[in-house]
Amino acid sequence: MTLGEMVGLGSVLLAGAGDSPRLEAELLCAHGLGADRSLCFSHPERLLSAEEEKRCRTLLEKRRLGEPVAYLLGRRGFWTLDLEVDARVLIPRPETELLVERCLAHVPADADGALADLGTGSGAIALALASERPNCPVTAVELSRDALSVARANARRLGLEVEWLRGSWLAPLAGRQFMLIASNPPYVADNDPHLREGDVRHEPLPALTAGPDGLDALHRIVADAPAHLQPGGWLVLEHGYNQRAAVQLLLQHAGFTNIACHRDLAGQPRVSEGQRPLAEDAA
Repeated sequence: MTLGEMVGLGSVLLAGAGDSPRLEAELLCAHGLGADRSLCFSHPERLLSAEEEKRCRTLLEKRRLGEPVAYLLGRRGFWTLDLEVDARVLIPRPETELLVERCLAHVPADADGALADLGTGSGAIALALASERPNCPVTAVELSRDALSVARANARRLGLEVEWLRGSWLAPLAGRQFMLIASNPPYVADNDPHLREGDVRHEPLPALTAGPDGLDALHRIVADAPAHLQPGGWLVLEHGYNQRAAVQLLLQHAGFTNIACHRDLAGQPRVSEGQRPLAEDAA
């Protein structure tokens, strides 16, 4: 069988398994050959060995059964970074890049203030911030030992410096204040039917769900964040498309000002932010 024929077969097998069966077939077949996807275009006539054909078929079958492409490839692009990911961490998503954009909007390019990322998972947000604001010390907090292992490995491979702390949300940051705190916490309701669909079926549940309304983690972060922000510091949060009003109310009750919500590329309200008042404003 040629590479082109295997990609064609994969496209048929993956119809209904994802949004882009041809693209996924190309990525998986190239991965099975230890090659770049461009090989599928440049040499579709390439004959596969029996071992190569077996590897490609195995990857395609796993995807057909629902395993995420990112886990099968072992990597996912995020921001300008190529991150290693596996079933120990949530798969970084394009909408989370909006969170990074909003953080950078509040941190000047020449800033040197401390930044924090809560629930870092693969380290995607923390590493993106470290890459864009090299003068700002970045601290990342994560409860899962397995996830921290993935994040640390990504930092080593990318040559980026981040302080990694294990713990729940702001607890490991006692006595410390930051210029900005970012978080993409779990925000899916425990009984949300979407948990039984698509890639999320294979992702770590604690990284997805947060109580009956999905707001447990957001409640905790917003309530504790003011004590860990410098006057004028920002809290930037990703949340569900239907949680805008609830999150903004939490921010108001916690004393934040300049509260705003920003929409992702799909037009959904996705990232909310608030500023801790300056001392004179609070007075």
